[in-house]
Formats: sequence, structure tokens, C-alpha cells
Amino acid sequence: MRRNQHHGRIAATLAALTLGAAGLTALAPPVALAADGPVPGDTVAKLPISSYSAMVVDSVHEWVYITDDRRDRTANQVHVYNFQGQKVGSLPTGTAPSGMALSADSGTLYVSQSSGILAFDTVTRERTGYTFAAADVGCPRDVVFAGGKEWHTETPYYSGCDVNHTWLYGANGSQSTSTGWNGAGRLRLAGSPESPDRILMAQTRSAGEADPFLTTLDASGDTLVRGPARRFADGEGRGALDVRDLAQSADGRRIAVADAAYGTRLLDAADLSDAPAGYQPLPEGAEASAVAFSGDGTYIARGAAATGSTADLFVQPADPAAGTVPLEFAFEGALDGDRIAPRGLGWSKDGSRLFAVTTNTNANEYWLHVIQPPAAQYDSRFTGSLSTTPGQPVVGEPVGIRGRLELDGPAPAEPVRVSAVRHDANGDRKLAPVEVDVDGSFTVLDVPSVVGDATYTVSFTGDITHRPAEDTTIAVTVAKAPTTIALTAPAEAKKSAGLTITGTLTGQGRPLPAGITLSVVRTDRKGTGELTSAAVAADGTFTINDLPRSTGEVTYEVGYAGDALHSGSTASATVRVRV
Repeated sequence: MRRNQHHGRIAATLAALTLGAAGLTALAPPVALAADGPVPGDTVAKLPISSYSAMVVDSVHEWVYITDDRRDRTANQVHVYNFQGQKVGSLPTGTAPSGMALSADSGTLYVSQSSGILAFDTVTRERTGYTFAAADVGCPRDVVFAGGKEWHTETPYYSGCDVNHTWLYGANGSQSTSTGWNGAGRLRLAGSPESPDRILMAQTRSAGEADPFLTTLDASGDTLVRGPARRFADGEGRGALDVRDLAQSADGRRIAVADAAYGTRLLDAADLSDAPAGYQPLPEGAEASAVAFSGDGTYIARGAAATGSTADLFVQPADPAAGTVPLEFAFEGALDGDRIAPRGLGWSKDGSRLFAVTTNTNANEYWLHVIQPPAAQYDSRFTGSLSTTPGQPVVGEPVGIRGRLELDGPAPAEPVRVSAVRHDANGDRKLAPVEVDVDGSFTVLDVPSVVGDATYTVSFTGDITHRPAEDTTIAVTVAKAPTTIALTAPAEAKKSAGLTITGTLTGQGRPLPAGITLSVVRTDRKGTGELTSAAVAADGTFTINDLPRSTGEVTYEVGYAGDALHSGSTASATVRVRV
């Protein structure tokens, strides 16, 4: 897809940029595109369904299969799309389909319906087999292919599909056979060609199970063998799993869980313990709904249900240690949907395309997005030293922290951004991110609030095509803001009539405090003495009245001692006093 094939908007955290489908908003730093890689884009197809159950990506034949979640016995179909987002056909079913699974060689697609499991040849799209279910009910089934066999769930009730007991079944010819494994509520199944003998099985939260389990099953033999298992609630019942989706990394070492109560959990597949490093938390108000690893092991996509411009989709390197900020997308409006549907993410095997099913807030309309991330990542670095403008930062006055960022690879299609943190006596303060100019230069703006030593740390956390740069810092001393006293005095005055001097005190930076008084010192031929101090009004003006004690030149020096944020200042005026 070319960028100009759609007329929507994609916005960076602080500035908008055009990308693709209407309403799709990218909230992370803009992506610098690889010249020889796919142009990041978003092709959107409106799906002819009012509910959604499952999506399967067939990278061998480049098909995307989608089913709805109607839960009835009406004849229906599996919708088939190509990798360009065009509907190319359908697979007819006797009743409403729900779960799907692809065989390891992508030759067979297994589709569940109320009475059993259908098998379709993915080349001819002809039905090749059928497994009768233990019961003919309207509850949807999860289906998984592992150990060279098809497995599916069974909820033998006509109502209460999400809260009643669910059993796990295998197949023996055309008959379903119970494995004995079961649990209250629905059981979610997941598998992957990269771990062909492992089944992930998660219990959904329901009235019958307040602390659901997650486990793995080894399907390499004739009997399913349970592996590690884990429940997540603490002693007080907090932190229980609320699973929306499951995924396995390409190397099989990690399991990702879209947990609506927690976010994205990353677990060690060997024992289901928390991985040493996890992914960034989802934004406030975003609820995890989907997760998928690319088949080549490069990326992970994390889906969420969020409102407004809060991000719904995060695409980043699969290894959280990479430290790269995700590319974030927010789906908004009637042309895109509003959020990622549960279990609504899938990748092509080579990681060149991400398929995302979105839905509206009422969950009765659905869209298929075909998103192409960039092909490569490049290094980045700060060059030279940071500097400040002006050279002497002043409390309460704008200061620019200037530097230069160098990016390897092709020139970015849109400006990237750097961020900064100021550390001073008051702690740390994050500054607003700024765009980097085409020549790599940037200026981060700040207004220091404390006098004394401060350190600015500038960061480029990377984007989906650039690795993070090593932070760069500059130490500065923030000075008090200067003040100025301006005096207006007569050139001459009569000794007997007295004289009046007016003036104004002004200060840079923060407003001057209230209740300021200025010292007044008079010097004449009889000596030097301090007069009554002058009170400064709210507008900075003041008046000095004096009755000179001698004739000749008389000098008045007016002074401000300064305050916590402002330096002191003085001014003087000389008046010739005559008889």
C-alpha cells in the first residue's frame, strides 16, 4: 500500500503526520522508513459480520480466515481475504462457525461449528473431513492444532457459554474423544507452528472461578501431558488473570498473555514465571485485548481496547531488552473501528504484514486492517556535546538545550523526536519532546524553576526502525534572574521645597514577590546617610520624597537586596540642590 492511497491521519505524540486509513492515529515518534522495505501503511476492509470469534493467517497461501460469533445454527461461512485486504471467497458451514486452527503444513483449516469440526483443504477450499462433537450446542469452541492433531473445547450447554464448565476434546477419526481436562467457564486454547507440540490453555474469569489458571499441555504423544501451571492472584485475591489472548514467541521460550486486568504479561514458557524483562505498560485507560508474535521472531503486536486518541495497538521488537518505544496506533471513527477486538491480531510468517481486527464501542461492527511495518532497524547516536542558549541559564527564563542526533539508514520520512529530563534540587521533571530537524539538530526548551545546579539528560528512545541512542547530558548552574531599577529625578531642586524621585523596579523570570522595599542612601557634602526605605507597588513603581539638608550635588542611591529567585540591583541619581 502506498501512503497516498488513503486520506486519514496518523499523528505523532505532539504533531500530526499523514499515513493511511482514515482515523488511524500513530502516537509514538514517527517512523523512519527503510528505503528497500515495505512502506508502513494500513489497508482497511469492512468485514460483513456483526460479531467476531477468530482469525487465522495462512502465510503459505497468503489467506486470512475470519469467523464471527453468532452462536446459532444458521448456515454461515468462513470469510477468506488475501494479504491485500480483499475478500476472495468463503468456506460454507452448516451452522455458525467460531474457532479455527491451521495444520502445521497449512494444508488443512479446521473450523468449529455447533455440531462438530469441519476440515477444509486450503488450496481447493473444499471440505475434506468432519469430526462430530460430543454435543450439538450453540456455544462457540476454541480449536488448536498441536502434535499433528486437532483439539477443541466443548461447553455442553445451550446457554451460559461463558460461565458454564468447558471440556477439552481431541479427535479419533470422525469422533470427538474427551481428554479429561476441564475447567469452569470458557477455556481458551492457543498454539503455534513454531512450537508444534505445545498447547496453551487458559481459563477465563467467571462467576465460577475467581482465580483462573494458565497451563501448557504437551501433545507430542497419545495422551496430553500437563506442563507448568500458574494462578496469578495474591493472598488477598488481587491480580487474578483475566485472559483475552495468548501467544508464543517464535523460539518457544516466551508466552505472552493479553490480560485485561494487568496488561501484557510476558512469561517464561519453561515454568510460567515472569520473564526477566517485560514490555512497557499500556496507557492509562487501555485494556489488553490481543497479542501476537511475528513468525520470524522480530516483532510483537499488542492490542488494546481504549477510547479516543489513547493507543489501541503497539508494535515493537519482540525482545523487551531492545528498549525501543512501540509504534502506537489509535483507531478512531466509523472508517476504522475504535479498538482491537479480543484475539484480533495475527502476523504473516515473515513479519512483513500485521493483520488486525478492530471493532466499534458497541462491538457490532468490524474492520480488517493490513498493516505493513518497516523492514529494518538502524543505529542512532548523539554527536558532539550539548550546549545551552543563553549560555547562562536563568531561573524563570526560557533556556534551550541544543544538540545533534545522528540516524543511520535512509532519511526519515517524518521528523523523529527527542525527550529530556531536568534534574535539580526539586527532583526530576520531564520536558516536552521536540522534533529533530533534517540536519539532526534539535533544541529542547525549558524554564528552570530552581536556582543552583541542574543536569539535563536528553534521550532518543528509538522507534520501530531505529534503536535507542545512548543518553547525553549537560550540567549547568542556574543563576538568579536579574532585576533593574530605573530612576526619574529632577536635574535641580530648591532646598526649601524638597524633591521627588520616582522609579520602577523590574525583574526577569518569575514575578517579583509582594511587599518589596528598596533601600535609599543619600550622599551630600555633609556625608552619607540612609533614608526611609521606599515601598514598591504591585506594578513595580515607587516614589522617594526628600528634604535635602544641604545645597550642592546630592546623590541618591536606590537598592534592591534581591530574593530567592532574583538578584539584587542598584541605581543612582544626582540632583543639584540650590537655595
